Amino acid sequence: MPRIGIIGGSGLQALSGMSQLKHMDCETPYGSASISVGELGGQDVAFLTRHGAGHSIAPHAINYRANIRALSDLGVENVIAVNAVGGIRADFLPGHLVVPDQIIDYTWGRESTFYDGRPSPNQAAEEISVQHIDFSEPYDERLRCILLSVLAALDMPHGYDGVYACTQGPRFETAAEIRRLQRDGCDLVGMTGMPEAALARELNIAYASLCLVVNPAPGLQAEAISLEAIMAVLAEGMTQVNTVLSSSVKNIVC
Repeated sequence: MPRIGIIGGSGLQALSGMSQLKHMDCETPYGSASISVGELGGQDVAFLTRHGAGHSIAPHAINYRANIRALSDLGVENVIAVNAVGGIRADFLPGHLVVPDQIIDYTWGRESTFYDGRPSPNQAAEEISVQHIDFSEPYDERLRCILLSVLAALDMPHGYDGVYACTQGPRFETAAEIRRLQRDGCDLVGMTGMPEAALARELNIAYASLCLVVNPAPGLQAEAISLEAIMAVLAEGMTQVNTVLSSSVKNIVC
């Protein structure tokens, strides 16, 4: 069974180089998740696209609990999540890859824990009694170091740390909201980093994020955000992301 999971975000609907694919619909107490299992870089890997087929699920509507629980049920112990983000920090330009080390959650209304005291069907209340995880370091340092070492070996421009601001979406932020995020110390802005990272921690899954900067955050350039420009960066950048993922999974010792 796969012990490595990859979660694809915007622009990453499939992993190039992944062979022996088997598609699975995994049922969990929180709903179903569609996962592809195959081989990548000599490792058994489970791949999940958080936005669904054709990018059809908005960030706030993603069933994060079903996705993470399904990966856990398959035996996944390590997850690399791919996130398309806006760059807030001046040197985080489109096409730049960043491995964040911190996150601030600005979302609301999302099912953000497995342990809310409300049993799903076929679950006893005592199985999900309220728990408080240590989330001071939200990303697994071992996985971060693997990603960073691969990026350095491939000589790809990258940021070795950064604070990811997770906003509600699906709209982009206002210029005033970005100024607030700057004051809060945020370097990147995206819509899918939470509660995914916290849910992984609750199930003892090592979790790290590989972010592709696809645009300057709103208000940081004179021009309005262009979806055409974002798609162009995604098309080129996801080729690099695939290369990093293929090399990284080889170095994950399960």
